[in-house]
Amino acid sequence: MKKIKKAIVAVAGSGTRLLPATKSMPKEMLPVVDKPIIQLVVEELVEAGIEDIILVTKWDKKPLEDHFDRSWALEYELEKNGKMEKLEEIKKVSESANFVYIRQKGPYGNGTPVLSASSLVDDEPFVFVWGDDLVKSKKSFTKAMVEDYEKNGKLMIGVQKVAPEVVNRYGIVKLREGTREIEDIVEKPGLEEAPSQLADFGRMILDQDVIDILKKTALGKDNELWIVDAIRTYVKNGGTFLAKEVEDGEWMTTGDPLNYLKATLAYAFDRPDLKSELANYVNKLNNKDQ
Repeated sequence: MKKIKKAIVAVAGSGTRLLPATKSMPKEMLPVVDKPIIQLVVEELVEAGIEDIILVTKWDKKPLEDHFDRSWALEYELEKNGKMEKLEEIKKVSESANFVYIRQKGPYGNGTPVLSASSLVDDEPFVFVWGDDLVKSKKSFTKAMVEDYEKNGKLMIGVQKVAPEVVNRYGIVKLREGTREIEDIVEKPGLEEAPSQLADFGRMILDQDVIDILKKTALGKDNELWIVDAIRTYVKNGGTFLAKEVEDGEWMTTGDPLNYLKATLAYAFDRPDLKSELANYVNKLNNKDQ
């Protein structure tokens, strides 16, 4: 079995729900406390042993590319001023992995980044990640997925249980009874039609078989190319595809103002240097409204 050493990260979205903040700044570069969203994603991948990170971008993502490059002027300034801890911190960002950038080509849809980068992951398993999805956990969720794959060799997608009233916002997985094997994925079902409360999200382990299916997959809902449609075909053709549930952690999307703020607060409250004063301030705001 080939080791998983590569990841494709989809970062070509426009972030329209976060306008005007994303007018000149990629949404993946918005800060969660003092780290961009995409840096937290990359750190999760690196902890999982990923060495080559392929970011599928578009024309306005240069700030993202610059973030993972060396900043010689800034490094010189930090060294000159004796800020060695900060110097090592920013050098580590660019040295943590091999970064490859490729422009997205093809139809709209979350399956297109895989096809855009398919020549770089030829005939090997890889991680596919959405660049605005975070999994806040003690252990890298990607690492947990990779370890699972190394034990059983099965492809998989991350899932998390959601409240009944929001199942109509997500793809909901139907499992074969008593197993983690996916039987089907139902996109945004009503509560009565939902086969479970397990929503899929942007953490997957895929391989060449899925790429080959994706190349033949017709455009689906909203005339877009959906990775879930390829997964469903893979399963219908007899392939085993597992659901990997988040343990000791939480999937957090950052694609809209409310969830972005929730994620920022969750990470901030994990910081010993911020937690106490931040809690006092949040309580003050709550009391002010009462």
